[in-house]
Amino acid sequence: MEIEKRMDFDGTSFIYEARATGIDRHLEYDYKRGTGCGICVKICPTDALELGPVPEIATGLDAPPVMLDLDKCAFCGMCAAFCPEKAFKFRMEGTDIRDLEEYPHLESHIRVNERCIPCLICERACPKDAIKLELSIQRREDIIPFDDTAEGEIRIDCDKCNRCGICSRFCDAFVLIERDPEDITPESPEEFEPLMIDLDKCDYCTLCADLCPEDAIEVVCHLRKERIEIEPPKIEGEILIDDNICNRCGWCVFRCPYGAIELEKPFEGDISIIERRLPECDPVGCHACINICPSRAWYIPQNDKIAVEESLCTYCGACVNACRFDVIDVVRSSVRHTPLADLPWKNQWLETIEIIKGEREEREREYKLRLKKTE
Repeated sequence: MEIEKRMDFDGTSFIYEARATGIDRHLEYDYKRGTGCGICVKICPTDALELGPVPEIATGLDAPPVMLDLDKCAFCGMCAAFCPEKAFKFRMEGTDIRDLEEYPHLESHIRVNERCIPCLICERACPKDAIKLELSIQRREDIIPFDDTAEGEIRIDCDKCNRCGICSRFCDAFVLIERDPEDITPESPEEFEPLMIDLDKCDYCTLCADLCPEDAIEVVCHLRKERIEIEPPKIEGEILIDDNICNRCGWCVFRCPYGAIELEKPFEGDISIIERRLPECDPVGCHACINICPSRAWYIPQNDKIAVEESLCTYCGACVNACRFDVIDVVRSSVRHTPLADLPWKNQWLETIEIIKGEREEREREYKLRLKKTE
């Protein structure tokens, strides 16, 4: 059977096309979205994929973390079906295989429940910019005129304030400054600097105190031209999550103070630091695990050398491949996927899932151990 293949490159994406038995196959690989986790390399049935220089990429090299040998590629679509970062997209006759029942793929869920206010936290917390906030709240100047003769006091209880940002969207007297993303870690996760007040723009109307969901604002008005008898505005809006960008890292869940986001990740597992190798680790000079992690789960804590926030880990394993000193271990115990159709290639997909979970590698290790014992 003759197969026509071609390759193109468009900015950050390698585009591979093949035509066989009258069916057009289109594989696209955006190397900037790839992390070097190596899952696609392990599951490729024809060994068409090879892991690139991940440690060097993690420390600044601009190169694809995975390279594809077009001559070996069978255009089966497994890489696209099980890439946790959706760096691969595979279409047959123009249809994404994730939309076809006969092609199993990773399955995960994220949804916003009724506890959402909404506020500014999750949008800013998302490391992938996958969350967009559509917030509708009436502005303070549209409700009552500014009283430049007003006198009073306003205070913020910093222990109560969670920097949700609602007050800053309502009134210009509240100033909320975004923190540098590089300074945001699981140990210091706040998206904004502590809330500040511009007293020149405050006329002590007290509406902000009624609006604050945490009762963190206290306003005392000593003098005003007219008494205010107005209900605070309603907070309305919607959180939109781009499913094509979201990698289910869990930062939105980690940061939401209201438990408004529910998440099921595609992988479950365990991530650990191998203590006996930790002395070789140089996180300040290296930063490979921190840089490569698509979830910003790794960080340098105040009282330790290196740490990972496991609730943010997607168990992709990119940090394992990036670490030059084999300090990190990742084990995947479960893979959520769509149902396997009862088709001739079902066993191949079952083997793929076993590889992702490391079951085949474990069997091979056990087999080698048994051989050594019999020698």
